Amino acid sequence: MRVLGVDPGLTRCGVGVVEGIAGRPLTMRGVGVVRTPADAELGHRLVAIERGIEQWLDEHRPEVLAVERVFSQHNVRTVMGTAQASAVAMLCASRRGIPVVLHTPSEVKAAVTGSGRADKAQVGAMVTRLLRLDAPPKPADAADALALAICHIWRAPAQNRLQQAVARNRLQQAAPRHAGTPSPAAAQKGRTA
Repeated sequence: MRVLGVDPGLTRCGVGVVEGIAGRPLTMRGVGVVRTPADAELGHRLVAIERGIEQWLDEHRPEVLAVERVFSQHNVRTVMGTAQASAVAMLCASRRGIPVVLHTPSEVKAAVTGSGRADKAQVGAMVTRLLRLDAPPKPADAADALALAICHIWRAPAQNRLQQAVARNRLQQAAPRHAGTPSPAAAQKGRTA
């Protein structure tokens, strides 16, 4: 599985591509940051982020886009910028038919470090170790994007099994309710006879 992780932000939008499967060594395919000038108009910044994400999608052809779920912070302005950058990334992937998944910061930290309260340095250190890199990716937004991709690769098999179990359960619960109901074709045949 090849996953493009996106740590959304208006000034620095971290991007990182990781390839592999759960339980096996993972490989980093690329890491970087899409930057926009803080003094530029919002519309121009969002277009710059779109172009950057599109380039990453063109170059790396991910199967999934993993984005950090925006959570409430005290600074509403920061939350808005993060949400806007996140929406641009999700739009770019969805336009191409690439599935988009959201992971909370604590899910990502727990998956990569074992603690949902890990700090940026701990996340960077574990990303470096897990991907066998010489040094932590800089800035921290880039390391966070790789952590998102790693988190999704590791969590996807369990999430898929859970979704399949829920779907089976719904089918099993629906079957008895419909057992005594004739099919539409049988009902039509009974009315014309």
